[in-house]
Amino acid sequence: MDHFRLSNPVFQSIAVQRYGLAFCAGAIGALAMAPFDFLPAMMVTLSVGIVLLDRADTYKSAALSGWWLGFGYFVAGLWWLGAAFFVDATFIWAAPFGIFGLPAFLAVFFAGGFTASFYLWRPGPSRLVVFAVCLGLAEWLRGTILTGFPWNSLGMALGDHLAFAQIASFIGLNGLTFIVALLFSSPILLFEKKRSLVPYTVVGASLAGLALFYAFGEWRLANSKTDFVPGVQLRLMQPDMPLDDRFSRQHAADIMHRYFDLSTKGSYPSASGLKGISHLIWPETSFPFLLDSEPAARAEISHILKGGTFLLAGAVRAEGDGAGEERRYFNAIQAVDPNGLIIATADKAHLVPFGEYLPLSGLLTTLGLRQFVQAPGGFTPASRRQMLRVPGLPPIAPLICYEAIFSSETLPDDTERPGLILNVTNDAWFGMTPGPAQHFAQARLRAIEQGLPLVRSANNGISAILDGLGREVALLPLGASGVIDGPLPSAISPTAFARLPKLPWAAAFYSLAFVGFLLTKRQLTHTRN
Repeated sequence: MDHFRLSNPVFQSIAVQRYGLAFCAGAIGALAMAPFDFLPAMMVTLSVGIVLLDRADTYKSAALSGWWLGFGYFVAGLWWLGAAFFVDATFIWAAPFGIFGLPAFLAVFFAGGFTASFYLWRPGPSRLVVFAVCLGLAEWLRGTILTGFPWNSLGMALGDHLAFAQIASFIGLNGLTFIVALLFSSPILLFEKKRSLVPYTVVGASLAGLALFYAFGEWRLANSKTDFVPGVQLRLMQPDMPLDDRFSRQHAADIMHRYFDLSTKGSYPSASGLKGISHLIWPETSFPFLLDSEPAARAEISHILKGGTFLLAGAVRAEGDGAGEERRYFNAIQAVDPNGLIIATADKAHLVPFGEYLPLSGLLTTLGLRQFVQAPGGFTPASRRQMLRVPGLPPIAPLICYEAIFSSETLPDDTERPGLILNVTNDAWFGMTPGPAQHFAQARLRAIEQGLPLVRSANNGISAILDGLGREVALLPLGASGVIDGPLPSAISPTAFARLPKLPWAAAFYSLAFVGFLLTKRQLTHTRN
């Protein structure tokens, strides 16, 4: 096949088969992600990746093989993004760009990982190390370049299994990605023609490694007790509010009364339904108006809080009068005291491209494009990540929606360690698709990495209270409307990852790279002799 030209029909037929196989293998891998969590699917994807590199004869064929495998993986894993384009009829025309355009771009990182692997490729088990290092580095770059998009990183194949995920307390998401790429690609060695004990040894070692990680996770879960913060009783409200004309300024009164009824368990206008609740939490962008500009709404809120409850709610806020001073909008979490006063605010720092702001806005605006969430000029990011401080609660690490997928951005810039992670989100954009389950899985991994409890309020789910090991204290599933009550788990001791967030996975990466270098050098020396 090395001597075939691209124009040769036989080569074209082989290429179509190769890239079709790559696409299908990538799509199968999406079944390893939430809500399916079918681990063998990732073994198929990564084993086929090894086969594709074995058969690649040029950098181009290696890159195209990686691109098609990545394209299949991201189309099958992120197709639900298309649901957001149908919320507002204005964007329906752009749905194909969301469903296929983003996966096509993300697949470029897989292409880069395959290209780097091809450069270092040598026969034998050491190529698994090369593959894991290069693909792991590509996944890290995907989560970093152009503000990053680490959604469904390969490591989440283990990250949504509670026992397996415990190792993330040492190595984080990037470490999980290296483990998955290395161990889940090893089964392909059993299909090699060369007869020796090496393939069986490597596959056996991979299975033993997975068993060891699982055993560690089960041991950690079984030997860790969940303690709770005294005096804190939380209530999370999940309204399951549709993102259509019903969520608008003209229906504000109906929306607020729905919230009040749910929050007080139908006892509104009586406040007795909040008796014993210290903190009430509402999801992202709860209001179809600016809360700090609506004293009447805050007065109504204060009525249900008058027993001493504090409200933490996702809200849009504004700065500047729009005349002498530029009007700027922020996606925020605002805390309201029992008197209806806004006493604390935390703004979102990592905005969603095209969702909350428009990249290259000067050019794209002239073409008639705008971001999904309507705010004149788009939202403004916070200048720094700040702790949210509310009476009765330990310091809070606020994560608004999309921010929860970034392992390296969990903690505020403050030197003080927070006592909990608060994630408010509105995943109703994506309806009853795999998207909200994937989002929840990634948010839960942040709790495991840091050893911090996670309190998560989502418009349509999944809302939950989790302890620092990711265990459920209370949970409201996707598509449900209601509330959940529960105490706040105490933070556990800082994990190894919390103390040294970059060192564990970097050490694993460089160790693997060094082993791969030694094995490759040994093979090259043997070949030359």
